[in-house]
Amino acid sequence: QVQLVESGGGLVQAGDSLRLSCVASGSTISRYTIGWFRQAPGEERDFVGGISWTGRTAYVDSVKGRFTISRDNAKNTVYLHMNSLKAEDSAVYYCAVRPGNSLNYSPNSYDYWGQGTQVTVSS
Repeated sequence: QVQLVESGGGLVQAGDSLRLSCVASGSTISRYTIGWFRQAPGEERDFVGGISWTGRTAYVDSVKGRFTISRDNAKNTVYLHMNSLKAEDSAVYYCAVRPGNSLNYSPNSYDYWGQGTQVTVSS
């Protein structure tokens, strides 16, 4: 069982930066793949990016070059660094974990989820 807690969201202006954190407990995440997802009101939960336990990353096109994912296994924490934020980035952001080293874009392939943190970007 893995418990995840996201933090770092807030209200920012377009062009600003935020760093979201995802702290895990109950198990080490060193052998898990971590995904970041976001969900806007009335929309589906979409993959934003992920990092495998070997450090490979993947991002959706809309955030490439602006968002970066890193992990600190010693702190059992994964970060989502978001730069040049846009209004369309506004959503609740979730982290999730799945066992193994395979990056997967489907929310259904992730076993444990955090409660989410709200990011609102004003234009």
